[in-house]
Amino acid sequence: MVLTCPVAMGITTRQDGSSELSRRAVLRAGALLALGGATAPLTGCGLLDRDEQPPRPDPLAPLLEESLRLAGGLRAAATVHPDLATRLLPLAESHEAHAAELARLTGVTIASATPAASPSGPLPADRTAALAALRKSERAGRESAIRACADAPAERAALLGSVAAARATHLEALR
Repeated sequence: MVLTCPVAMGITTRQDGSSELSRRAVLRAGALLALGGATAPLTGCGLLDRDEQPPRPDPLAPLLEESLRLAGGLRAAATVHPDLATRLLPLAESHEAHAAELARLTGVTIASATPAASPSGPLPADRTAALAALRKSERAGRESAIRACADAPAERAALLGSVAAARATHLEALR
């Protein structure tokens, strides 16, 4: 059996024999509750954390860069092969429109992303080889758009589905 001293616990005894907590004990308990209640929510929200972590890039940033790169490749191919310009330039404009919408959605300005607009390598001088290289790029782009669409939240899925469908259509236009 453990005996405790009522005075140490802040319990006082009245003259009529009933007991009550002292005013000091009530104030002390209130202060502890207030202090504990005020700091507990702060520990979960990161206000007390000193480790500042950089913001994560938007998951659509690679798709934006890819749209610009595909548009740049199509424009470069239209320059090297002017006879293909009527087929290639509408496809490039489609990629640029998607890039503009992706930039708006992610809060990125296209001006900061334009260095990625250059094609990923030299274009073949042969017309057939150039079309094959463009088809290969569009196929890879379609696959990445499909993956992004499958992983995207609902408010982004419609745009990403449109990007994937356009890239699939581009494959047919490049045959």
